[in-house]
Amino acid sequence: MAYEGILVGMGNPLLDISAVVDEEFLAKYGIKLNDAILAEEKHVPMYDEMSSKYSVDYIAGGATQNSIRVAQWMLQIPGATSYIGSIGKDKYGEEMKKNAKEAGVNVHYYEDESPTGTCAVCVVGGERSLVANLSAANCYKSDHLKKPENWALVEKAKYFYIAGFFLTVSPESIMLVAEHAAANNKVFMMNLSAPFICEFFKDVQEKALPYMDFVFGNETEARTFSKVHGWKTENVEEIALKISQWPKASGTHKRITVITQGADPVVVAEDGKVKLFPVIPLPKEKLVDTNGAGDAFVGGFLSQLVQEKPIEDCVKAGCYASNVIIQRSGCTYPEKPDFK
Repeated sequence: MAYEGILVGMGNPLLDISAVVDEEFLAKYGIKLNDAILAEEKHVPMYDEMSSKYSVDYIAGGATQNSIRVAQWMLQIPGATSYIGSIGKDKYGEEMKKNAKEAGVNVHYYEDESPTGTCAVCVVGGERSLVANLSAANCYKSDHLKKPENWALVEKAKYFYIAGFFLTVSPESIMLVAEHAAANNKVFMMNLSAPFICEFFKDVQEKALPYMDFVFGNETEARTFSKVHGWKTENVEEIALKISQWPKASGTHKRITVITQGADPVVVAEDGKVKLFPVIPLPKEKLVDTNGAGDAFVGGFLSQLVQEKPIEDCVKAGCYASNVIIQRSGCTYPEKPDFK
């Protein structure tokens, strides 16, 4: 089977500015652990404060880009994956290009006049809080996607993955890809990504949902989704089932919902049934940070899905990849995977 360009991701390429901070810092900027938000006026000074006060790592990030890089790493097949998003014409943008190239991902960035987007990753006790300043990432337009050299990536691919975060930037680009996938029996996948997406971008999320063949998310996002839709249940298994039974735009693929729950089992809902898959246990002292854990899970999962492996193999690969990533700072990995 030819794997070249089989998987395309589209999202917000961000440079992670990661540091271990303290509770005081979180309180000062009004941020909570295990959450992801967009930066407001009050958050602007935190980026400088982090780099002056704490020891900071700069790591290429952005949820979708992380997942695509991890899938590429797991596959070890040059050019299997492609990625589309918007960066600035600056040193962070150059860094991003270099990083993607080293990862073996075929990137087609739109280059904007505004600075490359950044994401503050505030780590306390191994848990992370994300504050994204989208900047250039917010400037992506569907005109770039429609250019023949970029749309060719979409034509070639069989699988598409887009984090929910991109719903705030270019819902029209998402719908172009979603409709293409449905019309050509391809596989379209998204992530709930953050509670604020489920709450404040409910309409665009609902518009894309019928096209989703796979929905990924974590337990907090699933519960927020349930609350927003008035389902009156906190039970993650029940919520996963309800999401999987949401009406579909095309009958080719049945929807599968995959919800991670940190150290608790992964919930997979398909065909009106729920299965639980345990994750690989990790002693607390080996946990560096959870930044990129969910992205890595999706990346590992996709690396097997594009090879048409059964769902339990996909989950196993997802658990392997996230186990590797939480033992390192940010979404980074060793040279080669040793996934069996």
